[in-house]
Amino acid sequence: MASGLLALLDDVAALVKVSAASLDDVPTQVAKTTGKVSGIVIDDTAVTPKYVVGLDPKRELSIIFQIAKKSIINKVIFLGPAALLLGYFAPAVIPYLLMVGGAYLCFEGYEKVHSIFSKSAHGTEEQSAGDMDVITPEELEKKRVGSAVRTDFILSSEIMAIAYSTVNESPLVTQIVVLFTVAIFITVAVYGFVAIIVKADDIGIHMTKEKFGPTTRKIGRGIVKSMPGFLVILGYVGTAAMLWVGAEIIAHGIPFFHHSIEALEHSLSNIPFLAWVVKVVVLALGGVVLGAVIAQVITLGKKLFKRPAEKTA
Repeated sequence: MASGLLALLDDVAALVKVSAASLDDVPTQVAKTTGKVSGIVIDDTAVTPKYVVGLDPKRELSIIFQIAKKSIINKVIFLGPAALLLGYFAPAVIPYLLMVGGAYLCFEGYEKVHSIFSKSAHGTEEQSAGDMDVITPEELEKKRVGSAVRTDFILSSEIMAIAYSTVNESPLVTQIVVLFTVAIFITVAVYGFVAIIVKADDIGIHMTKEKFGPTTRKIGRGIVKSMPGFLVILGYVGTAAMLWVGAEIIAHGIPFFHHSIEALEHSLSNIPFLAWVVKVVVLALGGVVLGAVIAQVITLGKKLFKRPAEKTA
């Protein structure tokens, strides 16, 4: 009986050692995963500030907190477990889901590029008509939060799927810890930075008060003046990141494109930074093309499947 108990304790000790060894690798896996999803993180950070534009400044942080809270819930309660279950029962499905998400990112990126360059009168008329809608501040806030959460859900799905693909060959304990660490770390980092961006104007204005020295006041005025331009640039960076990441996800799932990208990088391997820039530019342009194709297919589908009443209207 004593020998049986000792054997059981030896098994438990061995299990603890294996778990500890796998957990030692968690920081490396988290860092690796965070690097892979950096494009999506940049896009998420760039997109979110627009949801508080035009709302009561006193409600800005509350709105950001609402979005962040729902983002963590989606990642931890729904998306993380879903990734683990799919990885266990149907791992072959994950690459295809990633590609669908990548296609969506390309489509969204193309729509943003199109809206930047399109200055048609039709678009102006639609904007004017939309501006005339009557809506209470509470309804507008609820609408904005809902829209932000939907966008975040799609981006979070990509983040968790990529995170799982990074650790799918690791022990289950490592998979669980990495997924939930990435979920919390990225959410806190993204929405913490968004909160700073959103309140940067207020911080700058506060720094311009007479109680501060000339240097501090000058920095404050600089922050206030630079924020509009910074937000515009951040929007462009987010759009580029969306196209780049979406196209890279799809290219990774198609051997011909994956090998072509690798060959391109290899041809410029002597200049690593140039190789990275060329790769990003090629993928972003490819994302625009794919997004345009998807947009045309959607437009054609809407025309083909219009209801008879809509066709005659």
